[in-house]
Parts: sequence; C-alpha cells; structure tokens
Amino acid sequence: MSDAEFKPTPGETDGPVPKAVVSRLSLYLRQLQQGLLGGQTTISSKELGRLLGFTDAQVRKDLAYFGHFGYPGIGYKCEELISAVKRILGTDQTWPVALVGLGNLGRALIGYKGFAQRGFTIVAAFDNDPGVVAAGPIDGLPLYHLDNLPEVARQNRIRLGMIAVPGPAAQSVADRLVAVGVEGILNFAPVTIKLPEGVSQVGVDLAIELEQLTFSVVNRGATT
Repeated sequence: MSDAEFKPTPGETDGPVPKAVVSRLSLYLRQLQQGLLGGQTTISSKELGRLLGFTDAQVRKDLAYFGHFGYPGIGYKCEELISAVKRILGTDQTWPVALVGLGNLGRALIGYKGFAQRGFTIVAAFDNDPGVVAAGPIDGLPLYHLDNLPEVARQNRIRLGMIAVPGPAAQSVADRLVAVGVEGILNFAPVTIKLPEGVSQVGVDLAIELEQLTFSVVNRGATT
C-alpha cells in the first residue's frame, strides 16, 4: 500500500468524529510506537484492542472513520499505521507552543520531555512578573513578559498555547492568546474559559481527574 493511500480520507462511518475516538487514537499511537520499539512490525486489531482494554471491533470502527489501513491475513503494519495516525492527529509536523505562567506548574511543563517526543515544542514562556522573567531562561527556554506576546507569537508562528496561571487570570490570558492568532489552547487553570468559535480548547484539571478516580474506587461495579 502506498504512502498516499494512508492519507486521512472519509471512512465508512458518516458524521463528525467523536472526541472519544480521537482520545483512543492517541492510545493506539502510543501502543504502536511501543511495539515498534520492541521490534514488532505488524499487529492485529484483536491484539491492539487487548493491550488497551478495547474490543477488536472498537479498534476497527475507530480507524474506519479515517479510511482503510489493514492487510488481509496480516493486520496492520505498525510503521505505516503510526504514520497514518500521526497525520490524522496532525502530529506529523512540529507545533510551536507558547506557555503562559511560570509558577511551579509552568516550570514543570517546561521540563517535561514528552512534548517534544510528540511533536510539540514550547518555544517561548511568558509571565506578567518582571522579576520572574528577569531570572533568565529555564532549561534554555527564553522567558518574556506577557506584553511581548504579539511579537514573539508572530516571529515563531505560534498556533497553540498552554495556560498555567491562577484561575482568576485564565480568561484574560486566553483572550490575549486568541488576539495573537492562537487557534488551540490547553488550559491547566481550574476554571472554564470562553473562547470564540474556531478556537479549540482542552481543559486539564487534575483535581477533577482525581475525583473521577475516587468515584470509580468507591463505586466499583456500579457503572458500565
């Protein structure tokens, strides 16, 4: 099968792609990459599903949203499916990211190496505290006052932003990111932000995630 045949195209399933499917694509990608590192060259939908706790039918249905990727009698070729899923997710290119907020969380995000491995590069970090900015680069990453956001965003063609500021400041920061052309925001602040149509957001609230976990623990067997 040629590389062109793995270009994302409408599959057998009509309608918009559910968010849950996109989430599972990321899991498929991670598992495929782990398998490839271990020397595995092919994988069946049954094995891929088993490794992640899904059925083989679920795997096939998810991938069918985007085209046909398997080979009769073989399953999926790991390297080719990895390339296809990366194109579907948009991570076959490098995305420059702006980080706003240089508190403990912001500094931890700067130090996380997993972003670069997935095609995301934090190219600049911002804060509204001149003293924090004057402390100099963090792990070689340049720091800027938030007032410099328009110029830096333009120079680096930044389309993605991460917010790691206290809740009361999150909406204002989001507005400033949108104003400079940011099209997607990952929000770590423990509040909901409002964005105009055409700008995507994902909220990450660790306390909520822990609440979901404790619900599962205390209600084990009560949900399907």
